[in-house]
Amino acid sequence: MRRVPAKIHRIKLASDELSALEDIRDHGSHKSIKFKRALALLLCDEGPDGPALKDDDVAKNTGMSVASVERLRKRCCEVGPLGALEPKPRETPPREIKITGEVEAHITRLACSRPPEGQVTWTLAIIAERLIEIEVIESISRTSVSTVLKKANLNLGGKKGGVSRLKKMPPS
Repeated sequence: MRRVPAKIHRIKLASDELSALEDIRDHGSHKSIKFKRALALLLCDEGPDGPALKDDDVAKNTGMSVASVERLRKRCCEVGPLGALEPKPRETPPREIKITGEVEAHITRLACSRPPEGQVTWTLAIIAERLIEIEVIESISRTSVSTVLKKANLNLGGKKGGVSRLKKMPPS
């Protein structure tokens, strides 16, 4: 038989918190995760009127994992039951977007223009080098250039006889 460690974070809801969680459970339209968290907190309540279920039983009743229930109880002790319903804010901000619409326009403009001297067509590497050279962007990979061109539905080897030449498919 698996030994379950004792609960570290116990939840005892006050009457106003209890009524707010019951209101979320019973009324209104909320995201499903908010509904599940409210239900889990109500089932974990060890107050005088609470069912005080074990984490395994709460997980079965809510469809959450046992680890999620444990984290929810911990977060409830840290920020309160109503704060635990909301998603946790990110600790690290998302990365800054390097390729803006202006950079995409430069890539498209280069790909549609005449290739440089000594080249038959533009390559992804040459476009990336040229963007850095004309100081449109500090650094860019060939993959990023490829993604932009694919998004713009441009094919560098298209009808000009390159490696990725389009072949006519027989009608189906």
